[in-house]
Amino acid sequence: MLRAVLIYAGLLLALRIFGKREVGQFTLYDLVFILLVANALQPAITGPDTSLTGGFVLIVALVGMNYIVGKLDNMPRFHRLFTPAPAVIVKDGKYLLDVMKREGVDQDEVEMSMREHGIVDMKEVQLAVLEPDGTISIVPTTVAMTRTKHRIRYHHRAG
Repeated sequence: MLRAVLIYAGLLLALRIFGKREVGQFTLYDLVFILLVANALQPAITGPDTSLTGGFVLIVALVGMNYIVGKLDNMPRFHRLFTPAPAVIVKDGKYLLDVMKREGVDQDEVEMSMREHGIVDMKEVQLAVLEPDGTISIVPTTVAMTRTKHRIRYHHRAG
C-alpha cells in the first residue's frame, strides 16, 4: 500500500511541475500518456520492492516526454502532423454524407449539436463543422447565434 501511495504522490508532483492543462483540454498526446503511465507504473505498485525506483524513473521519463511533445505541439508543422483539420459536415442545410461517413459522424450527433445551439430545423444551419477536438460547431443562417458552454472556455471582462 505504501508503494502505491508513493507512486501516486510522485506522479501528482511530476504532473504539477510539468503541466497545467485541465482535463477538458486533453490532447491525443495526453491520452497516449495516460495509457502508457497506467501500464508502465503497475509493476511499481504491485511488483517486487525494487520496482519502486523504476517507477519513479518511469514517471520522470514519461512526464518529461509528454511535456516535450506538448511544447513541440506549439510548432505549426508538428501540430499539423497529429491534429486533424476541421471537417465541414453540413453545408447550406444539407448533410455532406461522404464526409460524415469518413469522419465517423452520424446524423443523430449533428442533430444533438444543433439542439445544443438552439437550432431545431436543418434549414437553419448554414454550416456544421467537426472540430479537431471532436465537437461540432454550428453556424446558423440567421444573424442571432446561441453559444453553448461547450464552445466558450474563457470569459474576459474589460476594465
